[in-house]
Amino acid sequence: MKKLITTTFLTVSLFSSAQKIESFENILTDEISIRALEIYDGKIWYSGTESKFGFVDLKNPANKKQIALSEKQLQFRTLAQDQNSFYTINIESPAQFFKIDKKSLKYQVVYKDTAKTAFYDALYFHKNKFYAFSDPSEDLNLKLMDFKMVKGKFMTKKYPHLKMKTGEAAFASSNTNISGGENFLWVATGGNSSRVLRLNLKNDKLEAFETPFVQGISSQGIYSIDFAGDKFGIAVGGDYTKQNENINNIATSPDAGKTWQIQASGNNAGYTTCVKIKPNSKGKEIISVGDQHISYSSDFGKTWKKISDEKGFFVCKWVDQNTVVFAGKDKISLMKLKF
Repeated sequence: MKKLITTTFLTVSLFSSAQKIESFENILTDEISIRALEIYDGKIWYSGTESKFGFVDLKNPANKKQIALSEKQLQFRTLAQDQNSFYTINIESPAQFFKIDKKSLKYQVVYKDTAKTAFYDALYFHKNKFYAFSDPSEDLNLKLMDFKMVKGKFMTKKYPHLKMKTGEAAFASSNTNISGGENFLWVATGGNSSRVLRLNLKNDKLEAFETPFVQGISSQGIYSIDFAGDKFGIAVGGDYTKQNENINNIATSPDAGKTWQIQASGNNAGYTTCVKIKPNSKGKEIISVGDQHISYSSDFGKTWKKISDEKGFFVCKWVDQNTVVFAGKDKISLMKLKF
């Protein structure tokens, strides 16, 4: 592990807008690629490449720990938690579902998906269940499942009653192509077709809605989605092979994901891998990150300002109303915003 850096401030661009960056610093550096984050007990928890899993303390970054979940060089791009445990799934087949005890950090594999096509893009905990989404098998049946541990047993439920389109899959870019509300769960897809799938949590009705998002080839589509309640949602993405292109790569929905309207086409910073709505803002304030930028919207995603040129971040998460944590290639960083 590389030496921890706690005082080096990153290069940022400040704007005379409603929000300004008060501070931005690395709290962890390591040889790792991180695309999934959770917050628990005042710490940032992460999973990443080379089977690495660990935490760094938000207030005291010197307090940190990292373990290897396997002797193999597994790559983790998912992470979720319930009251007692963390869960993560490696992206290669066989896909192994790891359960990690929060107190002891002891871990075990509780489920394996041995399908050759298994590639889990996201893991999400919502209403006492975990939801996991994988690229489809050759029959194109939707591979969305929920699971929970009942008396130490892994109980699963699958939702195969919807076909994916040929060439439609999802992106394991930031563990954020699933979002949940009071009555619905949404999954965003990409590739040859970029749609939003909506699961009604009350009756298990599953619907698919078309979007005007950039799509048509394997590198295009929605990479991340987030909802504020059951109505307003935002989706971001683009084309990772052409990161400067910014046409039809941001869209919002006012009606629980049924319809989507393109926003800021041609007027944003380009390819984006993660979007997060500010808590309690009802969707008005949003932060997003891509490999080449960090951007902010204060008007429900209609317009965007690039607030940092810092590169190499893939995922972000709000810590509180004024603090956002970012992670990506070889680092975890903490940004404090002033409003």
